[in-house]
Amino acid sequence: MSVALPVMEAFYTIQGEGVYTGHAAYFIRLGGCDVGCTWCDVQESWGADAHPKSSVEDIVVDAAKHPARIAVVTGGEPLMHDLGPLTTALRKVGFRTNIETSGAHPFSGEWHHVCLSPKKFKPALPEAFDRADELKVIVFNKHDLLWAEEQAGKVRDGCTLILQPEWSKREAMMPLIVEHVKAHPRWRISLQTHKYLDIP
Repeated sequence: MSVALPVMEAFYTIQGEGVYTGHAAYFIRLGGCDVGCTWCDVQESWGADAHPKSSVEDIVVDAAKHPARIAVVTGGEPLMHDLGPLTTALRKVGFRTNIETSGAHPFSGEWHHVCLSPKKFKPALPEAFDRADELKVIVFNKHDLLWAEEQAGKVRDGCTLILQPEWSKREAMMPLIVEHVKAHPRWRISLQTHKYLDIP
């Protein structure tokens, strides 16, 4: 039986943020999210039923039309769905499987790279911190820097720590982030470079 997933959009682009910034990648944005970030820039992804379902086979065929072999599964909150069939199919045709998740739902699928971006609105599960290769904390206000340190205390050794300003607050937050990283150099700064460069 074919597995189908609610795909809000899928597109080939340049990864604009985090560890893989600058890499060509195929993005698969799944519908459905119950985390509810007030500043979310893709709130239209929240309702899974609002998006047409596509079979895993069709998703992978479309992904394979492009030359890069990095697939980024994002949302919404992608772990609301069983992602095992999707990652198996992507890997069979040579894709590196990356996920961007809040960690608020149990893991499924096999991942080369896990970008964990926990949110205050719905806490990440403990297992998510054990799986994280990259901890990306969005900084909306000054308190988020203290909260980021709490989250960093939960990840395993070797996890890359990233602070990223929320887009609408970037001018106010960047000076604070810069000073925090200078004082705590285990962190890196990430910017949403695709927005600066007008890359979809």
